Amino acid sequence: MKRHLLLGAAACCLFAAPAFAAEPAPAPAADDVTAGAVEEIIVLGQGQSRQVQTLNNEQMQLEVAGSSPLKAIDKLPGVTVQSSDAFGAYEWSARISIRGFNQNQLGFTLDGVPLGDMSYGNHNGLHISRAISSEDIGRVELAQGAGALGVASTSNLGGTLQFFSRDPSETFGGQANVTAGSASMRRFYGRIDSGAIEGLGGLRAYASFADQNADKWKGGGEQKQRQYDLKAVLPVGRGELTGFYNHSERREQDYQDLSFAMIKRLGRDWDNTQPNWALAIAAAQAYLTGQPLPAPFATVDDAYYAGAGIRDDNLYGLTLDLPVNDVLTLNGTVYGHTNEGQGLWYTPYLPSPGYGTPGSTAAPLSIRTTEYDIDRKGFIGGFTVDLGAHVIGGGFWTEQNDFNQARRFYAETAAAPSRDPLDFQSNPFATQWQYSFDTKTTTGHLEDTWSVTDALKVNFGFKAIKVENSVKTVVGAPLTGKIESKDSFLPQLGFVYSLDAQGLAGVEVFGGYTENMGAYVSAATAGPFGSLSQTAVDYISKTLNPESSKTVELGLRYHNERFQGVAAFYNVAFDDRQLAASTAAPILGLPAILSNVGSVATKGLELAGTFRLTDAWSLYGAYTYNDSTYEDDVVDGTGAVTVRTKDKTVVNTPKNIFKGELSFDQDGFYGKLGVAYTGERYYTYENIGGLAPSTTVTDLTVGYKFLSESGWTKGLEIQGNVSNLTDEDYISTIGSGGFVNNDINGTAQTVLTAPPRQFFVTVKKAF
Repeated sequence: MKRHLLLGAAACCLFAAPAFAAEPAPAPAADDVTAGAVEEIIVLGQGQSRQVQTLNNEQMQLEVAGSSPLKAIDKLPGVTVQSSDAFGAYEWSARISIRGFNQNQLGFTLDGVPLGDMSYGNHNGLHISRAISSEDIGRVELAQGAGALGVASTSNLGGTLQFFSRDPSETFGGQANVTAGSASMRRFYGRIDSGAIEGLGGLRAYASFADQNADKWKGGGEQKQRQYDLKAVLPVGRGELTGFYNHSERREQDYQDLSFAMIKRLGRDWDNTQPNWALAIAAAQAYLTGQPLPAPFATVDDAYYAGAGIRDDNLYGLTLDLPVNDVLTLNGTVYGHTNEGQGLWYTPYLPSPGYGTPGSTAAPLSIRTTEYDIDRKGFIGGFTVDLGAHVIGGGFWTEQNDFNQARRFYAETAAAPSRDPLDFQSNPFATQWQYSFDTKTTTGHLEDTWSVTDALKVNFGFKAIKVENSVKTVVGAPLTGKIESKDSFLPQLGFVYSLDAQGLAGVEVFGGYTENMGAYVSAATAGPFGSLSQTAVDYISKTLNPESSKTVELGLRYHNERFQGVAAFYNVAFDDRQLAASTAAPILGLPAILSNVGSVATKGLELAGTFRLTDAWSLYGAYTYNDSTYEDDVVDGTGAVTVRTKDKTVVNTPKNIFKGELSFDQDGFYGKLGVAYTGERYYTYENIGGLAPSTTVTDLTVGYKFLSESGWTKGLEIQGNVSNLTDEDYISTIGSGGFVNNDINGTAQTVLTAPPRQFFVTVKKAF
């Protein structure tokens, strides 16, 4: 079909949700991993018909305390994680891409509950760093392809990340961790496990609390969060009833988006002006009156006073896993999520009311917010029938999501700030627009896993997706209508074949084919409604197709007592890809250009392996080669080329990635030295300018676990972390202010620099 240039903002994604597939069971939880086995580093998906890896809690706890689990999975093949903080948790900068697919084209779940696409200002979920404390995560499972049918995602075009929380302990106990480090970072984490309570049918539960506060590593401001997690497990016959409730309060101030020209002119440590209110006022006043800007400003967008993201989330779920007999197992999950959030900037483009009036105290700037309100509820149901040679699984997922979004402005005073950017703002003087979105999601799947022989296992099935997006106008340009994303047959085939009988012990071949579709986004700042144009919405609903992908994988695994490794080849055909080109500084809030760039061809190779050198030393390595290119130019309604993307490299897709890790663990002493090489990346669709250089970053972890069986040192552990050990000066995040067509002069404000070397120490005490 023809590619047309449309107004809007980019993103075509929906939820990741589990259902219940007949695929082989996932890797064991962290508590079940055998000590001393190579699986302590990473489980490379033995027995799976797709490329998949599992990372356990012990590996995640080697990262800096409070780090996002995305930081830990960065070592896995095919994965690129970017962030401008040491924790990988600052959401404006946090990005993950897999095999050329960006974050809003991936699927994410926690204990089966969908997290949406985890993008900033998410309309249908929340980031994993707000969903649960990192200390409470038991394992993370990554499928680099579209993921199992049972995930029932409508956004996992290019990969699925499933997070699983740790279960409450069978015995009473607790944990207290205290961390301090660079940029005045301090964190406390505490957890109490009840153990199994006999008088309550074996009920066991835990409650945890985490509080973290750190200054920004440059500029002024803080980034802080409080997290409360509760989980309970009750035996029910042969099954279990599991419930959880997690509450997060996130308050983080932003780093200024930079351009290559700004970095050259102002340096990598340039940021917003906070706490220098007078400089922000002078810049805004000069801009409004046409006077020269104060030094060192070249444009008014060089810096604002501050920016921030404020989020409160409640996430909860109740799951019944009930083996009815040896043949039939039933599963059901009911869940809910509420979110209230604001993303704000101090904008010089709109003064506070009264500015310029004699005697007025109004500032020549104001606070611009984008405000979010999510209320979603869903149910996931499924079954598994074990017939011996055939294991049949099926399930469905339904969700109702009400999302309200608004753009508002709040007044400030010239003499000094009258508002705290880390508070929810109230009493606006203007509402630019406000829309109410309704999203109804229904999916279903059916699959059969057939053990053809002892060596050969195949799985085949399909899923169906229907997502209805509708909009109502509260304030602003009238928008109405409904957009539907629908596909009734998305097949998936796979096989795994063991070569043990051929004398190749520990060797297996696997492969598969998957089709998937991404649903449209319901938001005023992304997707088809982001144009704020009824004409564009009508055109999309009648003419364009949602994004879709076809993934082929073929791989080989090998494992023995000291080594496990995997090699996988993949080929992805990605059709109707829709991306947005930024048209101005992000603070202006102007619609980006939503373009259907046609098809994208991706092919690549992933290699990964773990070798236990001795009982104490282990070596891990992963290499990825990825080639993702646009197959078409972007044309307008007359067929004229508007953006020359044909044969150009897809934005934010490095061709070469290497991850290496040397680990030590003996007599209580442990350590990890990690090295990550990421090849150069474009943030321009036409590959004209906008090339972020390759980087090599090293992190170090050292620690000691006291082996005492009694006394105050029992359960005591001390851990030190050094991030960016060699103090590399590099670009971390690209596309923070959106991707652009070209950037010959390096003026696009869409990159963020990485923090310098930082040090952290954690003291842990278990009892």
